[in-house]
Amino acid sequence: MVDQKEIILPQFKRGYHIITDLIIKEIGPFPEKGILHLFIKHTSASLIINENADPTVTYDFERFLNHLIPDGDSLFRHTMEGSDDMPAHIKSSLFGQSITIPITNHSLNLGIWQGIYLCEFRNHGGNRKVVITIYS
Repeated sequence: MVDQKEIILPQFKRGYHIITDLIIKEIGPFPEKGILHLFIKHTSASLIINENADPTVTYDFERFLNHLIPDGDSLFRHTMEGSDDMPAHIKSSLFGQSITIPITNHSLNLGIWQGIYLCEFRNHGGNRKVVITIYS
């Protein structure tokens, strides 16, 4: 059986935001076993799974990627939407638009330190749409 719905996330500031609880709330009861697939419908934001215990992880992500791919770099031609736009597209391409998580015993089978992150790469990205699909 397949169940699917699209949600609109609240607007987040630029950075890395743990959204695990928000996703769980949107899904409701999980099947006994299955697969959860999440897909973000944007080219300047990403979904990832990473450590959810230490808040310095989000700081380090932001600092490293901004060092690697800085806003306003003269290398970029695509600047019509702002100096953060092309860097956001590159970061999004590196991290990806989808994640898949097993469902076991009616819950997400994440590791003890894992959480679902929204990676917002724009200064003013707005609301983001995520397609949630459950295969059971």
